[in-house]
Amino acid sequence: MWRFQPVRLYRQAGNIKAALFVAAVVLVAGLLFYTQSVIRDLRQESRETVSLYARLIAKGITDESDTELEFVFREIIQKVSFPVIHSDPDGIPVNWRNLPGNGELELKYVKRIMRDMDSQNVPIPLEITVPAVGPKAAERIVVGHLHYGDSGLIRQLRLLPYAEIGAVALFILLGYGGFQVIRRNEKQHIWFGMARETAHQLGTPVSSLMGWLERLRDYPEEANNVSGQMETDIARLRQISDRFARMGSSPSLEEVDLKDLISGTVDYFRRRIPQTSKNIVLNVNEEKSVTVRGTPVLLTWVLENIVKNAIDSIDKPTGEVSIGVAQQGMKAVISVRDNGKGIPKRDWKNVFRPGYTTKTRGWGLGLSLAKRIIEDFQRGTISVRWSEMGKGTVFEITIPMGRTGS
Repeated sequence: MWRFQPVRLYRQAGNIKAALFVAAVVLVAGLLFYTQSVIRDLRQESRETVSLYARLIAKGITDESDTELEFVFREIIQKVSFPVIHSDPDGIPVNWRNLPGNGELELKYVKRIMRDMDSQNVPIPLEITVPAVGPKAAERIVVGHLHYGDSGLIRQLRLLPYAEIGAVALFILLGYGGFQVIRRNEKQHIWFGMARETAHQLGTPVSSLMGWLERLRDYPEEANNVSGQMETDIARLRQISDRFARMGSSPSLEEVDLKDLISGTVDYFRRRIPQTSKNIVLNVNEEKSVTVRGTPVLLTWVLENIVKNAIDSIDKPTGEVSIGVAQQGMKAVISVRDNGKGIPKRDWKNVFRPGYTTKTRGWGLGLSLAKRIIEDFQRGTISVRWSEMGKGTVFEITIPMGRTGS
């Protein structure tokens, strides 16, 4: 449909922002889940390690020579990388390793650390088995506990989710801010661009009418001829009004003879080129009449934009613009060739983007509108077929055909 749809655009913008928010939430949730899973696995490994230490210590306690107990503390406990505290049955710290702080630590400080570690990991009891004596059965006695905290790696992983959330929040903030800036600039550009395009469309017939009025004042005897030309320009203004009135409504399709459409467009420009102070020849190269289904008003708009762009690109004393139409299979092909200044190859696609222009007073909407009309409403294509700096450019339009005639 040939319409600007702000409501639809706003809904799409809202959908994009909602999708970004949902994606961010899913990303954060996934990272948190993965991080917590890794932390749980590492804590389980630490617990299995400390459980092994507890069994060794308990075995060392029951050893009469204390040699094994000394070995456990000297070769194992003192070499672990995570904080560990050995407490007696009453919960009083006896030995500790890798606690924060330097030098001798006060007992109350060690107890506070021990409580913090117990909130993270359940302490592991040091149990020994007292063998049966006479009628008394064997029993297990808790002679202390091993309290342990998270390793440096686990502590880093615990902080990682906060860093991840901060990074994602920053990403969302920057993305949302950038999206708002781009959207605001696009809205401003569209409104100014449409105003400029309106002025551009009205400029030629209005200037022409002013010229005919001046001619009429100087040569009143040419009133009949001048009035006919003025009627053409007035009809042109009605056509422009009809173009803009069609924005917001569905275009009706009908059979369009491209040969007649091109001839009418070329005739209009031929009569008005002298007013541009340029010596330009407009040629029409026709193989045969080619008919497509389309909207004449919109197709004329496209062709005028391409031809006007070709005329404006000529900065030589004399210039030439050639327009041709041909049938290739089931497609109609319109080509517009000029001998203007050309387009750098890197900009062959950019010329159809809104806002791209090489003119000092242009807004770059003409070719963008032409592309939208051809692609969205005619299901065709428009492109720069060839261009070379200083030699000229060829624009090509392809449109699926409705029927052909000779």
